[in-house]
Amino acid sequence: MPSRKSTWFSNINPNVFFSTVLTIAAFLAVVLLAPNAFDLVTRQMNQWITDSFSWFYVLSVAIFLILLIYIACSDMGKIKLGPEHSEPSYSNSSWFAMLFTAGMGIGLMFFGVAEPVMHYVSPPSGEAQTIQAAQQAMRITFFHWGLHAWAIYTVVGLSLAYFAYRHNLPLKVRSALYPIIGKKIYGPAGDAVDTFATIGTVFGVATTLGFGVTQINSGLNYLFGVEQSAVTQVILIVVVSAMASLSVFLGLDKGIKRLSELNLGLALLLLLFVFFAGSTIYLLQTTVQNVGQYISSLFSMTFNLYAYQSDGWIGGWTIMYWAWWISWSPFVGMFIARVSRGRSIREFISGVLLIPTGFTLIWMGFMGNSALYSILQEANTGLMLAVQKDSSVALFEFLHTLPFSGVMSSVATVLVMLFFVTSADSGALVTDILTAKTEDSPAWQRLFWVVLMAVLAVVLLLVGGLGALQSATMMSALPFTFIMLLICWGLLKALRLDATKMEALQLARITPRAIQNPRSWQQRLGLIMHYPHTQDEVKQFIAQSVHQAFLSIQHEFQQRKLDVSISEVEAGLQLRVDHLNEINFIYQVVSRETTPPEFMVNDGMDAEYYQAEVFLREGGQNYDVMGWTQEDLLQDIIDQYERHLHFLNLVRTPEQLK
Repeated sequence: MPSRKSTWFSNINPNVFFSTVLTIAAFLAVVLLAPNAFDLVTRQMNQWITDSFSWFYVLSVAIFLILLIYIACSDMGKIKLGPEHSEPSYSNSSWFAMLFTAGMGIGLMFFGVAEPVMHYVSPPSGEAQTIQAAQQAMRITFFHWGLHAWAIYTVVGLSLAYFAYRHNLPLKVRSALYPIIGKKIYGPAGDAVDTFATIGTVFGVATTLGFGVTQINSGLNYLFGVEQSAVTQVILIVVVSAMASLSVFLGLDKGIKRLSELNLGLALLLLLFVFFAGSTIYLLQTTVQNVGQYISSLFSMTFNLYAYQSDGWIGGWTIMYWAWWISWSPFVGMFIARVSRGRSIREFISGVLLIPTGFTLIWMGFMGNSALYSILQEANTGLMLAVQKDSSVALFEFLHTLPFSGVMSSVATVLVMLFFVTSADSGALVTDILTAKTEDSPAWQRLFWVVLMAVLAVVLLLVGGLGALQSATMMSALPFTFIMLLICWGLLKALRLDATKMEALQLARITPRAIQNPRSWQQRLGLIMHYPHTQDEVKQFIAQSVHQAFLSIQHEFQQRKLDVSISEVEAGLQLRVDHLNEINFIYQVVSRETTPPEFMVNDGMDAEYYQAEVFLREGGQNYDVMGWTQEDLLQDIIDQYERHLHFLNLVRTPEQLK
């Protein structure tokens, strides 16, 4: 029978894809027909949400951070994001570069100078434009861009990576709800969650494109006198989108990875320039002091709602940031998950929380303190006035106070543009994953989302609807915060189950091995020294001894009315015992390449060597059964099965015992 011919749209999930496109089209239609009315309504709704739910945002973000610290410090932190034998897909440097540029790179360029100056001019409490106001400005900036922001991304990224790579569920937001709604994630409920996440991603990236080109335009105006106008900004959106489209065709490894590494390199260059061109000792002193003040006041700032003040400062800053990070969390969290396979949960949480936060604190410390030094010590009121007038020029006005300002402004402009390219490309990657059936989708699907985001940004820029889109994006954070709390509940539930099984496998009582015909010590030594093995030797051992042992135990299990199947898996055999509504027992023996000790390999030999490794449901167990007798294998299967039964007994609910 001939195979069914695939069509150009065969890999899209129609429920998510078309509902997303239709929602965006409806949004554009409303903005085009009544831009002022829509902007007014969204702003009023946003203000109501801020006034009524600021406590909910603050409490939720605190829960996210506390939960992550608890998971990392517990035994759950040992669990890998993938099978036990898996290794990280990317080096630490590439991993850090990608998660940093996708998460906050462009924001640091825009707010690194602007936010500390704005808090210095208009602090939430105390007198403005004083030493105390400068210290408070840096502490608040660290708070907005530090651990809490990355905790939001980490919660989503960890959940997606865990369920995708540990439990083989789709790499989609819906999978994070599997412990709560089960197989319903494959139905309308799952489609709705993915649609919501997709719309938030498209709106977030489009808003970034729209507002971000103003900073690129400011840089080009400073360098070359390019007019700051809507036409120029539309051209910039087209250029950035074209570069992102090229990155789409290059793929994740050649596109986003290389651009991210280039971004990080240029960012370090700019940071070091500011450090050495400015007051170096002053920057070291103030940044260290700022970090200490940030850490010492972390708990009080976490729960500070400024409830006894009625000026609305927290709504315009902290709540705005928390809502913004939450609205971006499906996009950034999924991208971080996509590049984090093979890492342990403790490594993932520590890396995603601490490394970008550390870099962010250094960046904000050097940039912000340099700008404040220029204002406080050098009486540069022009910088302060320029930031108050237009925050997009803050970075370039600041660089103008340093040597080689033209060259470094050029570097900053290129860096901002590259950050936009990686944001657009990674946003298209995430959107495509959410709306496709599999990850192996054609390039046109990612290209489609790049173009749609660009068109959305251009249209809203021309009709003045970017403010409305920003307000709508912020509003979307409230319902997704509820979803994130459910994600936390489901993740904790699944991790505890996994950690319990790990403990059961290590501590459960096992039946003592009683071998009828024990080997002599000379035979044991000969077996050990017959190492390493060729691939053919291992394959033959699996096909004969392992298969015969599986047949023997299958017969014995079937005598006890259990459904047992034997099947071929890649490079090995699998024994599966069906436990109906409980977790099934899986025992595999797989031929796996290994590196033997050098003293066991003959000189001059350059061959590949293999072992017959045992795999359970959780992955490789790191021990070799090559050369074992059938009785040895049967005893090992029984050992592992007894551990599995002990695990099931620990997690079995009272209802199941009735």
